[in-house]
Parts: sequence; structure tokens; C-alpha cells
Amino acid sequence: MPEPAVPPTPPVPLAALLAREDLALRQIAGPAEPGVVLHGAHTSEMADPYPYLLGGELLLTAGVHIPEAAGSGTYFEDYVSRIVEAGGAALGFGVAPVHDTVPRALVAACETYGLPLLEVPPQTTFSAVARAVWQLMERARTAELRRVTEAQQSLAAAASRPDPVPSVLRQLAQRVGGRAVLYGPEGTQIAGAGQTSATDVPLAALARLLLSRASATASDTTSDGAHLAAYALGAGRGFVLGVAAPRRDPGDHTIASVAAVLLSLLTGEHQSGSGAARSSALVRLLLGAAPAEVAPLLGGERWLVVHARPDARAPSSPAPPLPAPPLPASPDRADPYLPVAAAALGAGLGSPLVDLAHDVVRVLVPADAAPGPQPGWTLGVSADAAPADWPAADAQAARALARARATRTALVRHGSGSGLLDLVPDDEARAHARALLAPIEASGASTALIETLRTWLSLHGSWDRTAVALAVHRNTVRQRIARCAALLGTDLDDPDVRMELWFSLGRG
Repeated sequence: MPEPAVPPTPPVPLAALLAREDLALRQIAGPAEPGVVLHGAHTSEMADPYPYLLGGELLLTAGVHIPEAAGSGTYFEDYVSRIVEAGGAALGFGVAPVHDTVPRALVAACETYGLPLLEVPPQTTFSAVARAVWQLMERARTAELRRVTEAQQSLAAAASRPDPVPSVLRQLAQRVGGRAVLYGPEGTQIAGAGQTSATDVPLAALARLLLSRASATASDTTSDGAHLAAYALGAGRGFVLGVAAPRRDPGDHTIASVAAVLLSLLTGEHQSGSGAARSSALVRLLLGAAPAEVAPLLGGERWLVVHARPDARAPSSPAPPLPAPPLPASPDRADPYLPVAAAALGAGLGSPLVDLAHDVVRVLVPADAAPGPQPGWTLGVSADAAPADWPAADAQAARALARARATRTALVRHGSGSGLLDLVPDDEARAHARALLAPIEASGASTALIETLRTWLSLHGSWDRTAVALAVHRNTVRQRIARCAALLGTDLDDPDVRMELWFSLGRG
């Protein structure tokens, strides 16, 4: 029997049509299984309806075509067999105006060939039955479009998380009710989501088959009816997305295709003119050029430095996500997701200039593209700076990130200064700051003390939040602040003293 050429609209269960009390339909023969679905309705009084069926229809007839001597021959068996051969889903027989009852030979033939047979009562018109089918199909279509839209939104949100590849795979597996796997260039599994099952081996084989061919997709069905699909990611990079689902819903291909596009972007290498310019800028820096000379190649004269760490706060999604992974000590670490997460963050901020530096991701962003909060990340942003001031901006971003983490704020920007400070000439303010902080600078641990004092003042003297921001014990904070007070010979509980120190730290 040929596969029905069905339209791209979700089918409706036959049981849903039978449940319509206004139609009063009754199934009198054939399998009463929940898996029987309808792709449409068609009325025909032809003795051989085969040429007029696409497949999957409910065929409606009043029996006008039935000859008087049909019950004594093979007419009904021939008629039903042709409906089944054409892929018809069910037969509806109207008991008016030609026949008072459904012919017993037709009931027997439907039982023999496994074709559901419905009795259509006299008060129910075929138009009403057809309209009910299309109404049910429209509801199913609306529900499917809503499901696909929600899936697209959740996949896009997953791609912006700090662990974008596993997040996208988890969302895809949940949306299709099966398993999603990312395979590498050698056909080996890089990441997977959803429970492992007997489909893992044939799915991996399908992915390897796709790698050996020039096609973009491949599909297969297992012996137990599970649907397998493989999607090539990008152009010739050798990554494949494999999807296994217990059934094939109409929107699953669209959902999987969206995931494939996102994973292509996340695993891809962006080769472009701007990429060549960045490579040229890097070479010039390594060969001794000043940052100001290469800044135009990178995309601007003024820049922002952004420091970011994965956000440990619980997202709004009802599904509990896996915790954000720790950042590697170097980009060469074996974890395949972290460089992708950093690249995804850079894409969200509009810059490819990304660095995984120890416990933080640093991104260099043109000043005219001021960053906003990024889902799944805590950000600290510097003031805009010329290339010569990038080191100072890097320190500003680090302090802003520390404050953001301590205050549990998604994004903190380095302040542009105080109006009161602007009343004092800059050279005089710096000289005063150096003199005031000289005792600390002269100590053997000036860097740790200055940073602790700055963070403690920015957090209004909170021991606990300062300890969190600096990743030290609160007793260490107390000891350092006490050391600063002793070196300065002043009372740090005095608001005037705190204010003067804060201004000095801003200019020192």
C-alpha cells in the first residue's frame, strides 16, 4: 500500500469525531483504536473511489453506487479493498435516503479489511461531518503552531545560556519527547540529552551515514516505530544533530530544524572580512604596534571591557536546569561547551573579541554597542576607554563584576564619576588621593588591602557581601579592614572618613 500523500496539517483522531454528540456518529465495524487518525473528509458515490483519494480521508457515501444484487457477490469486498489500497482512513455510510440500514455485507467486508465503518444517522448531513473534521483539524493546526512557536522561543533562550549546546539539546529532547545528540566530525557523540534507549545505536549509524554523503538531512524508522532524523550542521564542518522520537508529529521537523540552525551557529567558525581584520590586528599587536593603531581594524576608537561569570541564580523556567559549569583555567581545556558558551556570550554582546581568562569571561565591546543584561550571566562593564586605557578599563570591569556578584545584580557599570569630584582639578585630586593612601601603598600587601577597602566601601561596609565579592572568608575581610584603619590612623566607622576614602580611591 502506498504512503498517503497527506497535507502538512496535523491529523485528528477518529475518536474525536465520534465524540461529537451533535453528529451522533456510531462505529459499527473495524478496529476501534486510538491511533486511527483523519487527514480530511471526502464524499463520493463512485463504485471505485481509488482515483479520487489522496489517503487518510474519511470517505462518506450514501450507497447510491451499490447495485441491487451486490450482497450476493464480491462487490463490497472489492469496494472496501480499493478504499484500503488508496489509504482511506475510515468509511462513513449514510442510512438515508437510499438505504435504511448499513448493508451487512459491507460491515463484514470492513471487518475483514480492518477499515473503520461509521453509521451516519439520517439527521446528520455529510456537510456537517466534513465541516466537523475541518474544524477539528484547524484546532489541531492552531495547537501545533503554538507548540512550534513555544519550542522556537525556548530553544533561542537555551542558546543564550552559559552552557548553550547542552541547553539546546535538552530543550529539543523535551519538545520532541525523545533524545537529541550532537555528533562530532568523526561521528562520535559530543553531547546528548534525553534518556538513552535502543535508538542510540541506529541513530549514531544514521549520523555516520549522513557524514559520508553530501546531503543535509537523513531519516529512518526503527522496527518498533521510532522515528530517527539526522541534520548536518553548517557547511562541511562535520557536526551532525541526531534526533530520535517515539512518533513523528507534524511540527517536529520544524523544531529540529531550528535547533540545527542554532547549533550550526554555536559550533561554527565565522570566516569573514572582519575576521581577517581581527587576525591582522592581533599580528600587528604581537609585532609591537600600539593598541591605538590597531583599534580601527577591530571596529572602533572607544571601547568597553565586559567581565562575565555564569549566573548561579535560578532561572524562571519551570524545568530545573543543570548548574552552570565552572570556567576553565585556559581555553585549551577539554570541556567542549565552555568556549562555545563564551562565543555565544560574545555574540549576544555583539563582539567576537572574547577571552576565557581563568575564572571570568572577558569581552571587548565597541563603546557604541553598550551591552545589556544577558540571560544566565552576571556582568561588570567598564567606562568607555581608548585603547591606551584598556588595562584600566579591565580593572574597572573586574570591580564592577565583583559588585554585581555581591549585590546579585545582573549587570553593574563602572561609575563615570561624581559631580563633586569634577569641582576639583584632576591633578590636585590625584595628588591628594596618593597622599591619603600612601600608608597603605607603602605596606607589603597594598594591592589586597586597597581592593578590599574599595569593595568594602562600595558595599556599605558589609562583611559578608565583601567576602563573597572577593571570594575570601569574612574574617579575612575584617582583618584587612582593621589593617587599613591602623595604617591610615583613622576611624573607618566615620561617614566623612569613608566618603573621603571613596573619592580618593576613585582618583588614586
